[in-house]
Amino acid sequence: MTTPAPIRILLVDDQALVRMGFRMVLEAEDDLVVVGEASSGGEAVALAVDAAPDVILMDVRMPSLDGIEATRRIVAADPHARIIILTTFDLDEYAFGGLRAGASGFLLKDARPDELVSAIRAVAAGDAAVSGRVTRAMLSLFADRLPRDRPSGNDPSGDPAAALTPREREILLAMAAGLSNGEIAERFFLTESTVKTHVGRVLAKLQLRDRVHAVIFAYEHGLAER
Repeated sequence: MTTPAPIRILLVDDQALVRMGFRMVLEAEDDLVVVGEASSGGEAVALAVDAAPDVILMDVRMPSLDGIEATRRIVAADPHARIIILTTFDLDEYAFGGLRAGASGFLLKDARPDELVSAIRAVAAGDAAVSGRVTRAMLSLFADRLPRDRPSGNDPSGDPAAALTPREREILLAMAAGLSNGEIAERFFLTESTVKTHVGRVLAKLQLRDRVHAVIFAYEHGLAER
């Protein structure tokens, strides 16, 4: 049986001791490998190309180019980039800005080693590293920053979610309400595997990166109550 390739990680933080601490935790895991370190947002943008990481751990508060702008540039160059924002406070404006810029989640800098490892594995697998409930709380806190009546692109109906079936729309709104797959399954009398399939279809049809961005989409387009 072929052993899966290890998850390649890029560490971005302007403090060498912080990077060293993360490296020690990550390299103790057989399926994780650190392929590069950056001490600034500018270095992160360059290494995101040169080191080809699967997941980037991105500090937000850095001189010159901060983590939010670095995230925005990396995602613009590679829409498949997976970035976890590192922040000091959970409902933090920087974490919010990082999610809006395209990050797949955020972690507190003092997160337990097992939380850090689990988040990296989740993001590498295409999931999000923050619960929908926390995302919803953050969006509610910063609701005034979200655009209203955002244009719906080429959709002639004016409905940004017109491509969704009625069930998929229900799933989207349930995600926006912060429900987990298990909670959604219980609400609609479905199996979790069926919910996972619906979630995947919602993300594909709306061209969203993960469920965090599905929540953001629902709020930005007025589909979820603020």
